[in-house]
Amino acid sequence: MMSVDIDWIREQFPALSQEINGQSAVFFDGPGGTQVPKSVIDAMSDYLLRSNANAHGVFATSARTDALITSARVAIADFLGCDPDEVVFGSNMTTLTFAFSRVIGRDLQPGDEIVVTRLDHDGNVSPWYALEEKGVTVRVVEINEEDCTLDMRDLTRQINQRTRVVAIGYASNAVGTINDIATVVRLAHEVGALVFVDAVHYAPHGFIDVHELDCDFLICSAYKFFGPHVGILYGKREHLTRLHPYKLRPAPNEVPSRWETGTQNHEGLAGLLATMEYLVELGHRVLPSASNHREAFRAAMEACHKYEAQLCKYLIAGLLQIPGLTVYGITDPARFVWRTPTVAIRLAEQSPYSIAKALSDRGIFTWHGNFYALGLTEKLGVEDSGGFVRIGLVHYNTLEEIERLLKALSEIAALPLAS
Repeated sequence: MMSVDIDWIREQFPALSQEINGQSAVFFDGPGGTQVPKSVIDAMSDYLLRSNANAHGVFATSARTDALITSARVAIADFLGCDPDEVVFGSNMTTLTFAFSRVIGRDLQPGDEIVVTRLDHDGNVSPWYALEEKGVTVRVVEINEEDCTLDMRDLTRQINQRTRVVAIGYASNAVGTINDIATVVRLAHEVGALVFVDAVHYAPHGFIDVHELDCDFLICSAYKFFGPHVGILYGKREHLTRLHPYKLRPAPNEVPSRWETGTQNHEGLAGLLATMEYLVELGHRVLPSASNHREAFRAAMEACHKYEAQLCKYLIAGLLQIPGLTVYGITDPARFVWRTPTVAIRLAEQSPYSIAKALSDRGIFTWHGNFYALGLTEKLGVEDSGGFVRIGLVHYNTLEEIERLLKALSEIAALPLAS
């Protein structure tokens, strides 16, 4: 069953030991923000105790802060497969996307077009719609409703010689669908368009190589892959150098610092660095022969992906046996390579809120609502009735937790409805 040492993994996450109503807590809320290893908590505390200062001073704590920023940038570069000067830190994904969409918009003209998708988190949709005030046209790629996958034929129709940006998610944070980013990049680059990839949901579940993808920008959030609230953006050096940021006059002009507005979240960067160290250690446990951090990251993420796919297969098979329960997204195990272990469900005649609350009372944490994937919930006709219940697995979850969830959902499905 396991290609990872699940006992060691769970020992690293102190939050997993919590109890709710006398039962151990089950964290299936990962897509909204994962739990963090103790080493991350310790690193943030240690920074505030020993190194808390602004950058670029001549004294010891400031020098430690400078070293921390450099180390965090190098670690993320190893994680994504880019160079350190192609890494930009910010407060979160949405803020960074708004900042870069505004800058990219400087070069756009009336009649230019931007392509977004019905599948995406609104953080990679609304920032591009904001450019309509410049006369830009926003086109929306539709989905295949039966399995919540992107309609690639429609994507091909929407991309044309007027397309300047294609904004797309690596994976859906609502239903788990993984998009064919390589094909999207190829189609966009054939017409000279930039590709802006939201990898927030994909990053906890799979290995990322931005150079292999050849995307122009890729964004993720440490809070969604076992770290603190830090937004991370990869940008090709040519774009980070060519584009002109909105910044204060005394702020640095060099790349990438010119893109980092204001003082950074230094304690968050300390936690981010510890997150990367945790994943490196996990990688070495999976593949002791890994000779560098990049190889260790690949080993860790590929092992997590394999383990999570096994959990997801068991979860979906069980869900499909519950009367009145609908699973949204890909359900064919032969196609699980195109999904993350994030599963959206509904129970007939029961609201997502009531289901999530009943699960919470049993110590099982799931999200309900639209998860900012507004285009998707509207397209599927569930927005006005509360959206979905979202079950989000990550590599610290277990088969036993899934069995407990399935038992609870079966009980909830059998309850008489309130009159």
